[in-house]
Amino acid sequence: MKNILKSEKIIKTLEDKACLKQKVFDKTLDAFRDLKEVLKALVKEYNEKLQAHDHRIMLNFKNISNFQCELKVGGDLLIFYMHSNIFEFDRNHDIWKTQYIKKNRQGSYSGIINIYNFLSDSFKYNRTDDLGYLIARIFVNKDAHYFVEGKQQMAYLTKNFGKSIIDRENIRDIIESAILYTQKFDLLVPPYDDIKVSNVEQIVEIRKMGIKTGKRLGFSFNADDIKGETLIYTGG
Repeated sequence: MKNILKSEKIIKTLEDKACLKQKVFDKTLDAFRDLKEVLKALVKEYNEKLQAHDHRIMLNFKNISNFQCELKVGGDLLIFYMHSNIFEFDRNHDIWKTQYIKKNRQGSYSGIINIYNFLSDSFKYNRTDDLGYLIARIFVNKDAHYFVEGKQQMAYLTKNFGKSIIDRENIRDIIESAILYTQKFDLLVPPYDDIKVSNVEQIVEIRKMGIKTGKRLGFSFNADDIKGETLIYTGG
């Protein structure tokens, strides 16, 4: 009798939670496919305007796999990566304070699309020690509602979680805000005392793949994460 009850619970859990997660995955994958199409259109549109200036600054889109693609913008590389798993938020997350989730418990299960910023030369010259940063995460739920977790510059994009649906227009706003955010920061010169002494092994490594480089080299990435800077933004 106990085994029958356990099997019923297992079947019930699979019917409810597994189906829910599959639906979230499908909605997130749909959003990621839309993101790729938006990137292609954006590259074509921007390059038509940039080609008269300098071909070296033209944008470039590359489809890596079903779950990853890249956008080269000047010296920056934006990497868009969709995680194949579905996530639930920890109990301290601000998402639980929203009225939408209080009324719709299943709406908290989300797929994630990450946006990373690297230097394009890091991949061009195979500098495997170079630094990159997660600048935003797009969360998508079973009803294609979304919110973005990231920097303050993206705040205006993400309002009223549970009311709007993620679509190509919203995705374009997110992408262009990510581009603007990455273009705002330049490479920082490392402190002289940090690099004034090198040994033979370090020079050999430099010959192989160059000096370790990142936009905030020599400084903590959290330096711009002052109060009010890194926030949770609720949106469609």
